Amino acid sequence: MAAGIEEAGRFAALHIQAYAVHERTACLFRRRARHLRDHARHRPGPPSAGLDARPRRLSAIRLIYVNALGNPEGDGPGGIFILDCESFDVRGRWEVDRGPQQLAYDGWWHLAYDTLVTSEWGTPDTFEDGLVPEILLGAKYGRKLHFWDLTRRKHLQEIDFGDEYQLVFELRPAHDPTKPYGFVNCVISLKDLSSSIWTWYRDKDKWAVKKVIDIPAEPAHADLLPPLLKGFGAVPPLVSDIDLSMDDRFLYVSCWGTGEMRQYDVSDPHKPKHVGSVHIGGIARRTPHPNGKRFAGGPQMVEISRDGRRVYWTNSLYSTWDEQFYPGGLPGTQVMAEASPGGGLNLARDFWVEFPDGYRAHQVRLEGGDCSTDSFCYPSA
Repeated sequence: MAAGIEEAGRFAALHIQAYAVHERTACLFRRRARHLRDHARHRPGPPSAGLDARPRRLSAIRLIYVNALGNPEGDGPGGIFILDCESFDVRGRWEVDRGPQQLAYDGWWHLAYDTLVTSEWGTPDTFEDGLVPEILLGAKYGRKLHFWDLTRRKHLQEIDFGDEYQLVFELRPAHDPTKPYGFVNCVISLKDLSSSIWTWYRDKDKWAVKKVIDIPAEPAHADLLPPLLKGFGAVPPLVSDIDLSMDDRFLYVSCWGTGEMRQYDVSDPHKPKHVGSVHIGGIARRTPHPNGKRFAGGPQMVEISRDGRRVYWTNSLYSTWDEQFYPGGLPGTQVMAEASPGGGLNLARDFWVEFPDGYRAHQVRLEGGDCSTDSFCYPSA
């Protein structure tokens, strides 16, 4: 098990997930690239290459695809740049024709449909110093999905969720490559502070989206709220990550604000059923771990073992955002829940990982593969 560590608001280590495609599965190997951001920022090349900085997700088929949120100056556009998977040399920008796309965040693919999907957060200058209320309330953060021709590297379709829905984040396509659907979370609604989960799917010759889960904000006394939320009298769920089990049956939803990990049966991706939940941490709830220890923050980056029996998560979103929503401090912590085969979650009392002072826990990767990094070209026999 390896966890990415965020130190002093910057990622000190990034895990490169490189997928070498074989007949039935995608073999995963990892290398650590501490110098990646500087390499992308300073490598010589023509100005037209437009290499992105602020690397976010890294994955590859023969090449390494790096999702990045902006250019070296902190402005847009965000997008994808490519590294050689042997030398780690920067090959250049992935997009040949980016169309209207400007904002970026996550990226994933439907290999059997020759389609890449990307989501949106914002440019680095709009989030690195914390959430900017004026940008949020002005509906200027990301709210779109983009669909691309994976082979031709060309933008095909944009789906706008509308002004109400801000921060369209994590992409989780079905692992079965014959299934052209996936899930994405929207962190916050400007209408009522709720979070939502959407399914994207193929509708004839186009891609479409449908909201399938609403998670409401929870009322809370102002004394329990950070300055940013005191005027609202409620805690938004702030769904910041999701993960899909390897058999595409269970979707896990991290409610970083309200301190809850939710489990949904998504056997029918258009009609999810809420089948499990545990509370830990939270802005107002502040639920301790079963071992009695304080869990600062809430469930954030989530990872599932390949057999679906263990669900791990950490508690840090982004250091400047941590300080806005959890001003009392957020020591790095990782916990685990045991998942029942038919649905249901229980926190493991004896699993508790504390990070050294000054370090925060973010991305989780499991040795031998896991459910958010393994990618497949062919269905199981």
